[in-house]
Amino acid sequence: MGASTGTAGRAVEMTRVGARWRVTRPWPSYLRPFVHSYAGYWEAAAAPYRVRLVPTGRAVVVINLGEPFTQVRRLGDVGDLGDGRSPHGQVTGSLVAGLEDGPRVCDHPGGQEAIRLELTPLGAYRLFAMPMSELTNTVVGLCDVLGPEAGALADQLAATTDWGARFDLLDIALSARIERGPDPAPEVSHAWRLLSRAGGAIPVGRIAAEVGWSQGHLVRRFTEQVGLTPKTSARVLRFHRAAGLLTRAGANLTEVTAACGFYDQAHLNREFRALAETTPGQMAAARVTEGALAL
Repeated sequence: MGASTGTAGRAVEMTRVGARWRVTRPWPSYLRPFVHSYAGYWEAAAAPYRVRLVPTGRAVVVINLGEPFTQVRRLGDVGDLGDGRSPHGQVTGSLVAGLEDGPRVCDHPGGQEAIRLELTPLGAYRLFAMPMSELTNTVVGLCDVLGPEAGALADQLAATTDWGARFDLLDIALSARIERGPDPAPEVSHAWRLLSRAGGAIPVGRIAAEVGWSQGHLVRRFTEQVGLTPKTSARVLRFHRAAGLLTRAGANLTEVTAACGFYDQAHLNREFRALAETTPGQMAAARVTEGALAL
């Protein structure tokens, strides 16, 4: 795999993450309001693996350049049908996942080579040019959302072995698509900023008053453009912040509970069980990479 800087002159870095290599490069400043992160992954030696994805408050795009996932399903769903679809029609090739309020399990046979993007909800709204509520707790094929041009881009990326050049192609495609995408309502953008900056620890009524909408109108417009209701978004953001704090060395459960706005540790435990089917202790002990727990 090549690792040049690409025409933009931003250095590509490769780091080992378990059995895989993670390839990164800073994305352009004009994409930062819309793209939370992007990274390439590849395996020098194929090894099957399973991960549990937990809610992060972000939408995800996976462009598969090698072996696809054998299964991508909500935890608790019946197993894969064996032909690339789950019982609910979920795909396992290049895919788009909307915002989630529960865990999802992914199985891979090994030999992964892919690019994974995490998008802010309103960045996803612009990129996908569709109501985000239609993608909530859903995984669909990349071309089903972005059209045939997404398939052509995936082919171009697969044919290019230099990661710098791959990221150049990705930057161009993202900026062109986002540029012509719909603008979210300023009130929804402001509501999301308030929620995310507070880590979910802010009442919905206060947000509605701040943006000048009734609470009912805020819930309708926010859910359409973000994908989750403000209340559920707050739960996910609070959980995500707590999970991040718990994975730090020397994390104190009592301090994390108070810092993230949980009533008590019992409340923290219930939210971890409801949103991720795990416990704070298990989360703290796990190796977590971009919302994924190795299983």
